[in-house]
Amino acid sequence: MTESTLKRFGISMESGLLTKFDHLIQTRGYETRSEAVRDLVRDALLQQSWEQDEDVVAGSIVLFYNHSHKHLLEEMTEIQHGMHDHILATTHFHLDHDNCLELIVVKGKASAIQSLSHQLTSLKGVSYGKFTVAPISTN
Repeated sequence: MTESTLKRFGISMESGLLTKFDHLIQTRGYETRSEAVRDLVRDALLQQSWEQDEDVVAGSIVLFYNHSHKHLLEEMTEIQHGMHDHILATTHFHLDHDNCLELIVVKGKASAIQSLSHQLTSLKGVSYGKFTVAPISTN
C-alpha cells in the first residue's frame, strides 16, 4: 500500500474570523475549506518566491492610509524618491477627509520591489497595503 501525498492538519481560528472565511468560501464557490486554504497557501508561496528573486517584474503597490498621521507623507515621499528608478507612476485618491488610497505602478527586480512594498506598508498610518506582481519577459 502506498502512502497518500495528501496530509491532514488542524487550524485554530477565532469564531468571527472563521465566519468571515466561510462567507468568502461560499462567495468564491469553493466546495470545502481545504480547497480555499490550498489556494491561499499557493498564492502566499508564489508571492514569497518573488521576494528574493532577481527576475524583472511589473506590478502595483496599493496603500490605504490616513494622510493626517504625523510625518507619514514625508516618509512616503522619501522612500519613493529613494526608489524612483523602480516607480513608473503614482495615482492618489482622496477617499474622505482623512483617508487616501495611493496606487504605485512599479517595475524592477522583484527583490527591490518587494523591499519598497515592505517599507511603505509598514509605515505608521498605513492601514492596508498590498503588493501585486507579475513576472515579465526582458526579451
